[in-house]
Amino acid sequence: MIAIVDYGMGNLRSVQKGFERVGHPALVTSDPAAIRAATRVVLPGVGAFEDAIAELRRRELAPAIVEAIESGKPFLGICLGLQMLFERSYENGCHPGLGVLGGEVVRFRIPEEYSIPHMGWNQLTIQRRCPILDGLRDGAYVYFVHSYYVVPCDPEVVATTTDYPDAFCSMVWRDNLVATQFHPEKSQSDGLRMLKNFAEWRGC
Repeated sequence: MIAIVDYGMGNLRSVQKGFERVGHPALVTSDPAAIRAATRVVLPGVGAFEDAIAELRRRELAPAIVEAIESGKPFLGICLGLQMLFERSYENGCHPGLGVLGGEVVRFRIPEEYSIPHMGWNQLTIQRRCPILDGLRDGAYVYFVHSYYVVPCDPEVVATTTDYPDAFCSMVWRDNLVATQFHPEKSQSDGLRMLKNFAEWRGC
């Protein structure tokens, strides 16, 4: 069973429909026991980091998420679900994350001709070909909506980068954990391929 973590924020139904389209039903749940029982876990999200991490903790979902990752089952973070895996975010102050990955979340500092948020289609440059990228070409276009991005302490976890205008980390991969700054569920055929790859990935 694929469990999609529901903490009251994010486009949960879009993610669920994406998995259904590739033949893998997924359960949207706010039950920590269901997350622990799942064979795969997805943490999506849009919105403010502070509010999202507070809801994860208030609903007692944070321990279940960390346990799922530590257990070795395949885990996918999407957008804010990527950012919350890190130690801290500087969105509207400084706020602690889940601390699964070392590093921080920072705002774009870019020339005036570039808009914030970074929104729309942009390309992936593959640094390490993680399992969910099977069958995708280098330079594939995916869909982004974000004003902040992650800066990992360990460059070895960076799976893809994207230019805006400088290169930033757009996907991480470590063991059974993969997380994307972009939205696979909104990235048409390449995004659906990633969801299918994740649903069929055996993890560690």
